Amino acid sequence: MKVIEEMKKIYMKQGYHFIGKYALIKPCHWLRRSLITKGIQHCYKQKFYGIPSHRCLQLSPTIACTQRCLYCWRVQAADLGLVWNDYVIKDYDNPEDIVLNGILMQRQILSGFKGNPKVNAEILEEAFRPIHAAISLVGEPTLYPRIGELIAAFFRHGFKTTFLVTNGTLPEALSNIECEPSQLYVSLSAPNENIYRKLCRPKISDGWKRLKESLEILGSFSCPTVIRITLVKGWNMQNPEEYAKIIDKAEPTYVEVKAAMSLGGSRLRLPIESMPKHEEVKAFGMKIGEAASYNLIDEAVESRIILLSKLEKPIKLI
Repeated sequence: MKVIEEMKKIYMKQGYHFIGKYALIKPCHWLRRSLITKGIQHCYKQKFYGIPSHRCLQLSPTIACTQRCLYCWRVQAADLGLVWNDYVIKDYDNPEDIVLNGILMQRQILSGFKGNPKVNAEILEEAFRPIHAAISLVGEPTLYPRIGELIAAFFRHGFKTTFLVTNGTLPEALSNIECEPSQLYVSLSAPNENIYRKLCRPKISDGWKRLKESLEILGSFSCPTVIRITLVKGWNMQNPEEYAKIIDKAEPTYVEVKAAMSLGGSRLRLPIESMPKHEEVKAFGMKIGEAASYNLIDEAVESRIILLSKLEKPIKLI
C-alpha cells in the first residue's frame, strides 16, 4: 500500500529505525539524558517503578493505529496530506525477529556514545543490554496479531519487564493475550464519548464502546494495570467526576495523569497553549483522584505527570 510506504519513509527521516517490515524502535530523550548524566536524570518510569531509563528498549510492532489523536506527537498520514482511513497491515514481522533485531539496532544506535566523555563506560555497557521493553512507540500495538508471543519472546531473551500501552480499541486482543506484560496501560483521554470522538478521532465507529470493554477487563489481569489520562488544555480537562466513574468501574492499580506535550506532529494540530503546566495537571488530576478515592503517591514535575493509587507507594518492578 503506497501510503504505508510513504509513512515509513517519513518515520526514517525522523530518526525511527525499522527492525522489520513494520516493527520499529527509537531510543527516547530520557535514555540519552540518562547516559550523559550518569543516571542522574531519568524517566518517570524509573522514579515510579524502578525501570532503568538507560536499559529501556522503546518499540512498536506496527505503525498502524485505530485512532488519530490530536495530541499524538507521532506523525500522521493527514499531517502529510495523505489518506489512510483504515488500519490494516498484512504480513507482520516474526516476534523473535523483532526482539533480536531490536536489541542489535539499539546497540548500533548507542554505539555512537562510546566517544562521549560524559558517558560512563559501565553504564553504556549496561545500555547495550536492555532489560525493559516499552511497547508503545508508534501506532496501536494490539493490532499486531502476535502481541502475546512478542511479550513472551522478550522474557525469553532475558528482559525483566515489559510495558504494553494500548488505546483499548481491541479488547479481544487483551482478552486473548497469551502472556501478560509486567504492566498494562490503557489510555483514557476523554471523560465521555463526545469528547473522545473529537479528540481521539477513532477510525472505527464503536471505538468508545470498545475502550470501555477493555477497561472492564482490567480486573482479569494479574499484573499491575494503569489508566493513563493525557490532558489537553481546552479539550478534556473537565468533568473529573465522569473520569472517576470510569475508574471506579475499572479499578486499575494506578492512574497516571500527564500533560500532552507539544512535540512532533502534535504541533501541526494543536497550539502550544494546549500543553498544560504541571501544576494544572496536578490540580485536575487530584480532582479525579478525590472523586475516585485514589491518592497522590508520586509525581515527576519535569515530565508533567502525577501518579494516583489506592496503594501507599508504587510497586518497584526492578
